[in-house]
Amino acid sequence: MNEWVLVSLLVLAASFMILEMRGVNVVLELKFKGDIKRESQWLAQFGQAVATVSASALIYAFEPNDWKKPLAVCATVLSASLSVYIIKRLTGRVRPRRENAGKFLGPSWTHANWRESFPSSHSACAIALSVSLSILYPQAMTVFWSLGIITALLRYLMDAHWPSDVLCGIAWGYFVGHVGMKLWGFE
Repeated sequence: MNEWVLVSLLVLAASFMILEMRGVNVVLELKFKGDIKRESQWLAQFGQAVATVSASALIYAFEPNDWKKPLAVCATVLSASLSVYIIKRLTGRVRPRRENAGKFLGPSWTHANWRESFPSSHSACAIALSVSLSILYPQAMTVFWSLGIITALLRYLMDAHWPSDVLCGIAWGYFVGHVGMKLWGFE
């Protein structure tokens, strides 16, 4: 893990959060239609449950004697997902374009999507999957990182998150991805 990458992401996220809290308009109102909308919705799922299980199944299909790799990938991404779930419930940040947008409302264990913006789970899981796959298959690192970054960027472009939510999600996924794979003995 490159600590400078992690620190840079967190500093950038904090900078955006300051702008967001001062009322600077940082959200976009883009309307995707047709093929662009369908393709972007597909890309936005990289790192989510079906994509992660599919990637793990492919790993197992190509390396059936190495069960540890697909298990490590699933466990690492699941760790990112569960930890973000807890952070979201503790912070309660309101999503863009909602009443009280951007405010942190504090803890609530009741599901309410409108107040679960921080950090971006899609971004965290996509980057955790990118990190995991890149560690196992460095020759395809560019593909994995491209998918992860596109997924994170789409969370912002689709108006689902504040920029700081996405950047913190990326930082968290990067951290959990490296720690998870290290715990499984792959880094």
